[in-house]
Parts: sequence; structure tokens; C-alpha cells
Amino acid sequence: MIKIIRAGIDKAEFVIEYVNRLLEELGDEPQTSAEADIEKIVDAWRENENRFTVFIACDMNDQPAGVITLAECFAIYAGGNYGIINELYVSPEFRSREVGRRLLDTVKEYAVERGWKRIDVTAPSGERWIRTVKFYEREGFIFTGPKLKYYLKID
Repeated sequence: MIKIIRAGIDKAEFVIEYVNRLLEELGDEPQTSAEADIEKIVDAWRENENRFTVFIACDMNDQPAGVITLAECFAIYAGGNYGIINELYVSPEFRSREVGRRLLDTVKEYAVERGWKRIDVTAPSGERWIRTVKFYEREGFIFTGPKLKYYLKID
């Protein structure tokens, strides 16, 4: 049996570890949290607690099974506030065991509580990630196109 809990800043090291696993698996991010300053991440989390949320999936023995992070944003096109899933990672030994679906269901319930009208997520592209895209589509997400990013040069 899997339980989902909302994680506070006290779980930051675990959350960063699982996000690192996700980034390693994706293989396309030039910076990983392992190289980042954990203190800075925790400080930023603390500053954004009202719009940054983390849920953790655990098994009956409290062994972590997965993590999902999301942020609240605002856009005119979205009709107001909405959520963005930034990271979703399920440990390989827990995949195909409904953990990802349970995490998404929790986020959907949270979104309703917050009054959001939508939740966005960016799935990785390429043949290797078709299964990931299909997972989100099965959960009711609609493919709306690619996402682009621009890195700022900040010292």
C-alpha cells in the first residue's frame, strides 16, 4: 500500500536526491542539484513555500517510492492561477505499481483545493519517452506542443 504525504522543507535533502535521480535519467540537464548549493535551494524553497509544493509517495514501511513537485503560477491565458508539475520521479522498483498515478491524483485534488483551472506538465521528447507521454495522456493530460528554455548568464 502506498501513502502520499505533503513534504516540508525538512525533507529537502530527500527531494533533491530524487530530483537528481530524475535528472540523471533524463540525461539532458547541464546542472544537477548535487552540484548546487543545498542551502540556497532550501532558502529559495522557504521563500516560495506559498507557491511551491512537494508530495512524497511512501510504502507501508515508509520507504520512499516517488516524489512530485509543483509550483503555482498565474497567466491570463490560463484564466488565473494554475499549477505546473516541475518534477515527477518514481523509483524503478515502484514503477507500474500505480505510484505515479497516485501522485498525480493527489496533485489534482490539491489543484481543486487551490482553485486552479489547469495543471501543466512538460514531458521529455523522443522515442525513449513515449511511455511517459502516454502515461500523462492516460491521466487526462493533453499534448499541447514543445517547450523551449533560455538560460540566463547569472554570476
